Amino acid sequence: MKEIILSFSIILLTFSSNAQQTATLLYHWEDTTLVGSYAYNNAYNECWGLVVNDREIAIIGSTEGTHFFDITDPANSSEVAFVAGAYTGGGVIHRDYHDFQGYLYVVCDEGSTSTLQIIDISNLPNSVNTVYDSNQLFIQSHNIFIDTATAKLYACASNSAMDIYSLIDPIDPTLIYSYNAVGHVHDAYVRNDTAYLNCGNDGFRIIDFHYLDLLPGTAWVELASLTSYPDAGYNHSGWLNDDGTLYIMQDENHGYDVKILDVADLSNISVLATFNSGVDPQSMAHNGIIKGDLAYIPYYHDGLRVFDISDPINPVQTWEYDTYAPNSHASYKGAWGVYPYLPSGNIIVSDMQTGLYVFQCGTPTSTIEEKLNIKIFPNPATNQFTLSNTHAETLILYNTLGIKVNEQKLNANQNIIYKGNLANGLYFYHLNNGNTLIESGKVIFE
Repeated sequence: MKEIILSFSIILLTFSSNAQQTATLLYHWEDTTLVGSYAYNNAYNECWGLVVNDREIAIIGSTEGTHFFDITDPANSSEVAFVAGAYTGGGVIHRDYHDFQGYLYVVCDEGSTSTLQIIDISNLPNSVNTVYDSNQLFIQSHNIFIDTATAKLYACASNSAMDIYSLIDPIDPTLIYSYNAVGHVHDAYVRNDTAYLNCGNDGFRIIDFHYLDLLPGTAWVELASLTSYPDAGYNHSGWLNDDGTLYIMQDENHGYDVKILDVADLSNISVLATFNSGVDPQSMAHNGIIKGDLAYIPYYHDGLRVFDISDPINPVQTWEYDTYAPNSHASYKGAWGVYPYLPSGNIIVSDMQTGLYVFQCGTPTSTIEEKLNIKIFPNPATNQFTLSNTHAETLILYNTLGIKVNEQKLNANQNIIYKGNLANGLYFYHLNNGNTLIESGKVIFE
């Protein structure tokens, strides 16, 4: 039987209008039976999100394939479908996803038997149906991006540096053009035929591909490029903001900052600012995404990091959640992907070693001026623990399955919380005023 690890709603908030806060964990899934990759021992890779039939769906890739979860009600989330990869097992490191017109497109970057998979997702959460599973177009691709406005799929590091396919027929892609002006395109963001290319050691390029539809012999025009910029290394990935004025990009090198680019005028692009997690000199960012004024950055060992870039000259870190406990920054482990576009506002994150997460990042509040000075002792406890300086009305204890096992009214000064009939182990507490959660944490009975 598979051992599934689930956890719910573990938070520790610092109440300040300007302070960084810890995101609320709504759901966590990890399957400990999945084999890790030979390279990094990662059982998991990229994530994605969907809304189908008014249900919110989270997707995460693993060494075995693609997992689908209904997370509409995060506390009652469940895996609702699974599609095995054409290539599976310890040789798998990367899978990547994008959706278009009711289909999910899936690629893998390893294996001689890998394929492009196209999955009909229109019947979720009830079922999925694989309608295309073939290596006729390509075997491997590192990343894909779909320009939904022009119905084109961009396959990075595939048969060429980047191959462009028409999706006029979504289940029958056809090759339009192979781009080889640089040796390698690691990732791409494309909007209305304008492609923002992260080209590894060849830096950053912005290419206009609309000529593919007008003058096939012309193919493309380079609009801008950057090869020399602060912390220039392996140009890995990036994302464009809604109005097309800012672009964030990550150079996948230990200790290198994330860059914010001014791309409003493509004849004069520049780096406005750089930022980092502030955790360790060797910290490293991965596949960041912009939504509104927030940049959501999976930061490997440092977990999810969220930055307010409304003032792009002065980005401010606002939210975090460490999905990977070890503090060594020497390898590629921890938070990999993020998807922040669900209507609920909930955030999907994948961690290479610890699986799928669903978070909520609320609005920073200044209604409480100072961090609550809660004292819990002893912790671990034997038969009871003492809770003091709570400024809370109610304490609720949950077990590791998110089930409420105890609720107790509190006074303002000191309260004794008894173990009673509870089994030894880890529990999570919530401190509430009315229906408002003001702080939470964990306690151990032993």
